[in-house]
Amino acid sequence: MKKFMGCMLGGAVGDALGYAVEFNSIDEIRRIYGENGISDYNLTNGVALISDDTQMTLFTANGILFAETRGYLRGILGDYYIYIADSYNDWLRTQRCNAKDRPITSWILNDTRLHSLRAPGNTCLSALSDKRIGTVENHINTSKGCGGVMRVAPIGLFLGKNNMPLDRIARIGADAAAITHGHELGYIPAALLALIIAKIIRNIGNELHKIVKNSLSEIERLYKNEKHIDELSTILNRAIELSESDIDTISAIKELGEGWVAEETIAIAIYCALKFENDFEKAIIASVNHSGDSDSTGAVCGNILGAYLGVDAIPQKYLEKLELKDLIEEITADLYNGCRMNGYSDYHDEVWLSKYIECNYHMGN
Repeated sequence: MKKFMGCMLGGAVGDALGYAVEFNSIDEIRRIYGENGISDYNLTNGVALISDDTQMTLFTANGILFAETRGYLRGILGDYYIYIADSYNDWLRTQRCNAKDRPITSWILNDTRLHSLRAPGNTCLSALSDKRIGTVENHINTSKGCGGVMRVAPIGLFLGKNNMPLDRIARIGADAAAITHGHELGYIPAALLALIIAKIIRNIGNELHKIVKNSLSEIERLYKNEKHIDELSTILNRAIELSESDIDTISAIKELGEGWVAEETIAIAIYCALKFENDFEKAIIASVNHSGDSDSTGAVCGNILGAYLGVDAIPQKYLEKLELKDLIEEITADLYNGCRMNGYSDYHDEVWLSKYIECNYHMGN
């Protein structure tokens, strides 16, 4: 449970810390927050606001759990990406957009706190508004923005706890990103993140740099025929090299990019996680202090290192004022526990049914 909570809360912490400076240059960040940059939350009405990154991560989790429950209780389970796409359609409803005429599948839609516009990505909005569902085989666009990779950590968590082959988990991560991002470098980084998280959950390798290197090797094998795989390999190997060097973090991250595209996001996140693999706070601060997409690089770094170190490694100051902490904890517990009902037992869980079958659950009921 601690790894699950660390991953989900850690991602939200990085998102919330970085959201305040997402569109600032490093010079502006230093001017506002001091030479060391932002290291504490910039609170709004006493709360550290999360962005669309955490919103969509929660809807990813809801989609996976809806799929599993339907499979257990009704004997029907299609491709995971279809249920995740429906959940993203529910997220689209919260953004005051015209969603597809599809049934509601997400109980978290009932939490009005999610009905907030937090700089949602235009690619996600436009792709989800399309009548089609993007897939790896049938691209909906050619975007390689980071909106695909920043939301897939629950896939590695949930599917990593069972016996599903790691290759399949990686491909499901790619499928989830390809719903909105059709470029190879838009969805392959998501496959990598899902694989890293799954390996951490399964305790495959007790050193983070080995997990990352082995995961990259597997992604290179899985996608060896893809046109842009060498570009991803180059930037990620450079991130690993930089984490082992004495180059200061600002210069290292500048070399890797700004994080607006997925390969840069995961490279920056991996660099920071490896550079400070035993210190969540230092890693998360480094991951958001740059001239780029600070909330997404912070979210992915928080997912990785939070899963690796566990929730106890996250300083309390980052958890106390975190927006939606209660909702994140509740759906994370559901990811950890999974559906315990099936068609062959007498076990009954009315709350679970109201969440993942009827989709009418309200927290506090």
